[in-house]
Amino acid sequence: MADDIPRFFTITESAHRIHNPFTAEKFATLGAALRLEPGTCVLDLGSGSGEMLCTWARDYGITGTGVDLSQLFSEQAKLRARELGVSDKVKFIHRDAAGYVAEEKVGVAACVGATWIGGGVAGTIQLLAQSLKPGGIILIGEPYWLQIPGTEEIAQGCGAGVSADFFTLPEQIAAFAELGYDVVEMVLADQEGWDRYEAAKWLTMRRWLAANPDDDYAPEIRSHLSQEPKRYVTYTREYLGWGVFALMARG
Repeated sequence: MADDIPRFFTITESAHRIHNPFTAEKFATLGAALRLEPGTCVLDLGSGSGEMLCTWARDYGITGTGVDLSQLFSEQAKLRARELGVSDKVKFIHRDAAGYVAEEKVGVAACVGATWIGGGVAGTIQLLAQSLKPGGIILIGEPYWLQIPGTEEIAQGCGAGVSADFFTLPEQIAAFAELGYDVVEMVLADQEGWDRYEAAKWLTMRRWLAANPDDDYAPEIRSHLSQEPKRYVTYTREYLGWGVFALMARG
């Protein structure tokens, strides 16, 4: 089993607190929308640098566990918990989140932007459900098409293998229902969130290149930086949405 994510991500997202198109304000909105009660236990699979759990512990008094394959991001999460004074409320585990089931059932089980851990949305929901208390909430963060790509080239420019990899928003909501879940809340990213997620990588890459000109990986980062701004504004920014959906199993 690999013990870390590809180096590309640890370089390009090393300065990110949030590894998806959400902003701190969106996570605060989501926490408020879920009406989180103090003491609610949250499991976050693919927790990245821990911003959701740490800020919710500070703002809403939740407790939680985050699991992530990135050693760098897991360490950043622990530092963030100390910075916000919530190390006694949240813990972060460096390991593969695929197949992870909590020892004690939780009130909220989340996978916000890492549904590959379950082989897709359906498998990830099935995995999260194994850690969930009856009547608990599952959170899924997932892209969706703002407009359906006219060509497969456009889909690939958005990071999809093919256009069928993602649903439109109505299709995604319908897919949750077909899996036996009510959508009970949703918070959607906006263009500012996408810009903060994607454009922040460019400065990180440029500074990494300046500090590591002789690194064997430098040509790949250089090539990516040269192409990425145009790719992003041409494709992702125009075609791809992203949101976190709160689900409850139908009785």
